[in-house]
Amino acid sequence: MTPASAELRVPVAGGSLTVGRRSGQGPTLLFLHYWGGSARTWEPVLAHLDPRTPVASYDHRGWGRSNTLPGPFDLAQLTEDAIAVVNALDAEVVLVGHSMGGKVAQLVAARNLSAVTGLVLVAPAPPEPPSTITPQFQRQLAHAYDSPETVASAVDHVLTANPLTAALRAAVIDDSLACATAARTEWPLHGIAEDITTAARHISVDTVVVAGSKDLVEPVDVLREHLEPFISAARTHVVIESGHLIPLEAPKALADQLERHRADLRPRRAASPATGLRVEATAELKTVDLQRNSAQ
Repeated sequence: MTPASAELRVPVAGGSLTVGRRSGQGPTLLFLHYWGGSARTWEPVLAHLDPRTPVASYDHRGWGRSNTLPGPFDLAQLTEDAIAVVNALDAEVVLVGHSMGGKVAQLVAARNLSAVTGLVLVAPAPPEPPSTITPQFQRQLAHAYDSPETVASAVDHVLTANPLTAALRAAVIDDSLACATAARTEWPLHGIAEDITTAARHISVDTVVVAGSKDLVEPVDVLREHLEPFISAARTHVVIESGHLIPLEAPKALADQLERHRADLRPRRAASPATGLRVEATAELKTVDLQRNSAQ
């Protein structure tokens, strides 16, 4: 955020959320972080956005500055928290959700709130859990953030495809440990396996999915199989060489995509649906727009 940023206290069940907000022109980008992250996960992306772009972010209940809020920490409560923030912003909003935050963003978008005009899902957890989400996997994942050493191993060998700077890596480790124990285990033991396909089918806003070509957590083929069938208008953009932590590994590519989505919202709603497969490539971003036609 910039020196012009302000903080907004949003009442929620059991207390309040502190929302960082920067005013500007057009729809506000509301950022929802991943399991293990915080609002500051998005700082590298914010640095590449047009300073006139309005943004807002906060720490999920149980994480970061919100780690003293009581449970429950399930998807239903995180969704209600996010809706409270949307209402408090009193502006048009584009939801930007990463991983777990992407699943929350899908649930919010499915409510068809008048304020929500767009959706960007960054390496999102898909609405339909893939077969790899087994009870054994969930139990193992629940211990990924037990200590600085386990977090470091996850960051270096699972979450990223490119080395992070020492400062970013340290911040990721700190954020992954700065949480309530029940919040840390809720996602791997329950939320990750929750099927939200019924809700996802109700998403009607323009939706962009940003995936990493080397993401080991939510690979492109998993999103193609377990997300695209349920969000019919979603277009998928693949960031070359990025792993799961796209906001930290490819912040400029993501920022560019966010600005494009904001700029295209109104024209795209007025345009006729595209059909087939369109592929574009740039030096930083390989864009694969997948739109199924009615014959498929």
